[in-house]
Amino acid sequence: MAGSASVTLAKPSPQEPGAAVSSVVSLSQLPAEAQRTERLIRAGGPFPYEKDGSVFGNRERLLPRQARGYYREYTVKTPGVRHRGARRIVCGGQQVTKPEACYYTDDHYASFRRIVQ
Repeated sequence: MAGSASVTLAKPSPQEPGAAVSSVVSLSQLPAEAQRTERLIRAGGPFPYEKDGSVFGNRERLLPRQARGYYREYTVKTPGVRHRGARRIVCGGQQVTKPEACYYTDDHYASFRRIVQ
């Protein structure tokens, strides 16, 4: 069409570690369930789901690259859902209860936002 412009948005490549973490979100802006999960992470549990605290492999390569075992994932309860749902917090660091960085996803790892205090 004459006079129309096309815009192409570049998708981050795997060589740009963490480039897909699109934004930050304040802990206070997250749903109450996510805030509770974050408190449980820092307290070391107990966690409501068996898989909470398991290693997150970052296969999507959306988070900054780290050695395997650096990231752990935790379920954020979704009201009205009987299964684990799509919401998670993924934290990374050497000490599980003192993570260096945590990320929130509400779309089962399709996107992440870094959690800030």
